[in-house]
Amino acid sequence: MEMKRVCVVGMGTMGSQIGIVCARAGFQTFMVDILEEQVGKGLQSIESFLKTQEKKGKVDREAIDRISSFIKTGIDMGEALSDADLVIEAVYEDIKVKKEVFKKMDEVSPSRTIFASNTSTLWIAELGAVTDRPEKCIGTHFLIPAALTPLVEVVRSIETSDETHETVLEFLRKCGKETVTVADSPGFVINRLYLPMVNEAFFALETGLASAEEIDRSCTRGLAFPLGPLAAADAFGLDILLASMETFHRELGEKYRPAPLLVKLVKAGRLGRKTGRGVYNYSKPH
Repeated sequence: MEMKRVCVVGMGTMGSQIGIVCARAGFQTFMVDILEEQVGKGLQSIESFLKTQEKKGKVDREAIDRISSFIKTGIDMGEALSDADLVIEAVYEDIKVKKEVFKKMDEVSPSRTIFASNTSTLWIAELGAVTDRPEKCIGTHFLIPAALTPLVEVVRSIETSDETHETVLEFLRKCGKETVTVADSPGFVINRLYLPMVNEAFFALETGLASAEEIDRSCTRGLAFPLGPLAAADAFGLDILLASMETFHRELGEKYRPAPLLVKLVKAGRLGRKTGRGVYNYSKPH
C-alpha cells in the first residue's frame, strides 16, 4: 500500500516530534488532539524546535515553510482519520486511555488504515485486540527527540501481518529512520534495558551513594551517555518513568519495583522540566 496521508493522535512532546518527522518526509500529516489548548501547545513546540534548528544551521526558512505546509491540525478525530493511510497514536502511556483511543480510531478510519502505537512499554496485541483489524496494528516506538534520533523500534504482535510490517518499515525508511524489529513484550529492547537503569539511579540517590550531579556525571563522563539518568528522567518526565516502571513491575516481577524516591517525587508533583522541578530545580541553574 502506498502511504500518502498520516495522522498523529496526540500533540504532546512525542506527538509533536513525530508530526515533524512525517511532514519533513513529505507526507500529508494531520495532527489531532482533544483540546484546542493542547493543539496550540503542540504547534508552539513544533515552531520552537524548527526555529532552534534554523539557528543551528540545520534547516533553512524554505525547508521550515515546506514542513509546515504538510501539517494540518484539529480536534475532530473523525475528520483527521477519514482518509488516513497510517495513524500513529502518541497519547499518554496508560493502557485504558490507549485502548479507548484505538477503539475510536477503529470506528472512524477506513478499513485499509494501519494503526501504529508509540507506546514504550505496553502490549501491541492488547491494543489491537480492541479493534476489528489486529493484523493492521503495530508498534512504532520513536525515541526522544523523535525528529533527531535516528532509530525507531518496530514492534510486531502475534497478529501483525507481514504486509503491515513491510509497509511500516518502508514508511519509516522514507522518513529517514533506521529500524529494529522486536517482539511484543513490555519495554521491548531499549526501555527494557534503559529504564531500569534510570530507576536504579533513583535508588542510588536515595541511599546516598552519591549526589545527583555525581551520579549523572559518572554516566556522562564515565560511560559517554549524552545525558545522565537523573537529568534524562527530568527531561522525559518522572511520571512517565513511574508509569513505565509500574508496567514492568506488574508484568515482569519484583526486580522492576519503582524506587521509593521516584514515587515520592511524583506524588509531590515534581515531574521534571515540565513542572520546573524534579530531581533538579529548573527555576535556577544547577
